[in-house]
Amino acid sequence: MSFSALNPKVRGGAGALRGQFAAAQPFGHIVIDDLLDPALFGSLVEQFPAFEAKPALNEYGEAGGKAVRADLARLGPGYAQFDALMQAREFLGWLAEVTGIPKLLYDADYLGGGTHENVSGQDLDPHVDFNYHTNGRWHRRLNLILFLNERWEPEWGDCLEVHRNPWLPPSEDETEIVIPKANRTVIFETTENSWHGFPRITLPESEKGLTWRSIAVYFYTAERPVEQIVPGHGTYYVPRPFPEDIAAGRPLEASQVGELKELFKRRDQQIRCLRESKRELREQLERINRSPSVRLG
Repeated sequence: MSFSALNPKVRGGAGALRGQFAAAQPFGHIVIDDLLDPALFGSLVEQFPAFEAKPALNEYGEAGGKAVRADLARLGPGYAQFDALMQAREFLGWLAEVTGIPKLLYDADYLGGGTHENVSGQDLDPHVDFNYHTNGRWHRRLNLILFLNERWEPEWGDCLEVHRNPWLPPSEDETEIVIPKANRTVIFETTENSWHGFPRITLPESEKGLTWRSIAVYFYTAERPVEQIVPGHGTYYVPRPFPEDIAAGRPLEASQVGELKELFKRRDQQIRCLRESKRELREQLERINRSPSVRLG
């Protein structure tokens, strides 16, 4: 019953989708329209949870513009059906056939995933995701993002961008844009090179009540190719470059000043996080060096 919630045309087209996924650039990904049965998709839109301030804290503990709910199965009958689909053996097999990644594991905790809701002004710098589940055993392998907005214009922002290398100048960074069309799903591999993000949401005054909505699901495996294995890490962000319209001899508009302040704030936050991580690493090394077993050795 769960697998029937997938569009029949999609269910039977895994072979063709596999070729598209493997050939995609700058890394393995695929965009699928009308993934879900229309009735299920409609129930997900209708039962989407209200924006709450508590789930909208960012990684620095500050109130942000993104709310996340990971308790999918309890959000309503439609979300319980979606959750059942994500863990169904037939769906995991279909996903493995499309992506070429066998033995995929469903994450009942929806770690980092679940419903995602972004308000106007929110953006997401290009980044590579964390590579291990918190259980320390599972390798993160796939992201699945289902777009829920029935009405969204590309010029409003929040189109998903996949990058070859965001450290390069924008003119040299190969980027593909995925417009968040209703019932459109993007599936992409999670590696050390799967850079992705989205530009700032800028809604017109007439649409200020809208928020950008999606569901994110992450899949894992117990093993992965040895050439892809690296030490565990959190999410790596690359701050966006200064806007191209800022140049010497040109007066700054108030909006440009605000944007520069935000960019400097993000860099400062990242520097503080790196300093804290370095301090924690030094403390761990000192504890190891002081341990009796190391001294005895």
